[in-house]
Amino acid sequence: MKERLTYFFGVGSEPEFAIFTPAHFIPVLLLFAALFLLYRYRESLRDFRHEKDLRYVLGFLLIICDMSYYWRFAACPWLSPGPAESLPIGVCGWSVIFCAFMMIGKSQKLFDIAYFWLLTGSLFALITPTPLTYCGPTRFRYYQFWLEHTLGYIAIFYMIFVHKLRPTVRSMIRSYCALLGMAAFAAWVNSMIPGANYLYMARPESAPSVLDILPPNYALRVAIIVAVITAMFGLAYLPWYLKDRKAKPGSKAKSA
Repeated sequence: MKERLTYFFGVGSEPEFAIFTPAHFIPVLLLFAALFLLYRYRESLRDFRHEKDLRYVLGFLLIICDMSYYWRFAACPWLSPGPAESLPIGVCGWSVIFCAFMMIGKSQKLFDIAYFWLLTGSLFALITPTPLTYCGPTRFRYYQFWLEHTLGYIAIFYMIFVHKLRPTVRSMIRSYCALLGMAAFAAWVNSMIPGANYLYMARPESAPSVLDILPPNYALRVAIIVAVITAMFGLAYLPWYLKDRKAKPGSKAKSA
């Protein structure tokens, strides 16, 4: 039994997952299909008699998906990587927690943070899912990772399509300040715990990632990460800026 648990909840010694393969594309395609259905049936969902219950179920699933990452270490303590890798310090995990409570309370403030965090930091996880390098489709971590990340995006776009929530400039500032606070805390933890690399700020990862292009020099690495995240925050807000600009009175006359 211990061997089976170790295999299913553990990681392999050799790479089991590769980017841009069916194991990578299928979850992403399923996510796009789910987002399309959300948009297609947004009016029906808004008028659905048990819409509140649906939000509560999704919020519950989000919490379960995130917490199950840590629960497996409680069930199999011999698999715990220790504080260098198992502390709850990460954009993806906290985005999912924010999304869970956002779904329950339809919170605009939590939406503000989760929207930008998911469309900036978590986007890299969809493009290059580095944590899955040693966890293929026969491992628990594979399904936990994809459920956690895809449900987060579903929650965000559910609130956009069904409840018409949207970010503002103030939202972007609030989310950016929260991210800087987490980054500062992660940098402190990385300096205190040998081998810690939270938010990938300390060094490049051993597995292939979009962050491989960053230099190993710490100060330069952090500066580039901050610059890229700032630009991505702007890109995440750009569609709403363009929408507002187009909706302003006289915009059509000016364009004519």
